[in-house]
Amino acid sequence: MLTAIIDYESGNLHSAEKAFQRMAREVDGGEVMVTSDADVVARADRLVLPGDGAFPACAEELRGHRGIYEAMVEAVEQNGRPFLGICVGMQLMATTGHEYRDTPGLGWVQGDVVKITPSDSALKVPHMGWNNLVIDHDHTIFDGITSGDHCYFVHSYHFRVNDPAERLAHVDYGSDVTAVIGRDTMVGMQFHPEKSQDIGLRMIGNFLTWTP
Repeated sequence: MLTAIIDYESGNLHSAEKAFQRMAREVDGGEVMVTSDADVVARADRLVLPGDGAFPACAEELRGHRGIYEAMVEAVEQNGRPFLGICVGMQLMATTGHEYRDTPGLGWVQGDVVKITPSDSALKVPHMGWNNLVIDHDHTIFDGITSGDHCYFVHSYHFRVNDPAERLAHVDYGSDVTAVIGRDTMVGMQFHPEKSQDIGLRMIGNFLTWTP
């Protein structure tokens, strides 16, 4: 069993790699590898797409790594491999991102990535720090997790999902802010699970043992 963390030069992968490797040992989740090799992505049993920075830059980098991009799309769309997007990696699953300019996403979960607009002017953007999850729909990724558990966020834009059934969890930050999305073999987390202590590690372990 191989989990590939995709390296397309748009994220700090060291802490994610260590967290996934730790949980793979704990849950017997197989091998975890950070890779920019399209052949590895194509044969991996699970895929993780991280992302830090602006939506347009991450989308451009991902599509610019054409071998990786094509292998990832084929693995998810045609072969149904379990997929996890993290932070901007989750946002890239959207139809369109509206950061700086309109940029097409992967279109795997219909919706738009828009700026966070808290109703309370005292709440600053970016949304940065710990916030409590509100679980909207049951999912394997939440095994051992309950509403009120907190995760670590750093972002100014969030995913406005068209279908409420595909928003699995949110947080309150002056309005509802999407925290977890998912459908079929895909799931995405706006927060950083590798920085979210025991809760984030538990969710990583859940992904590594998920058999959709």
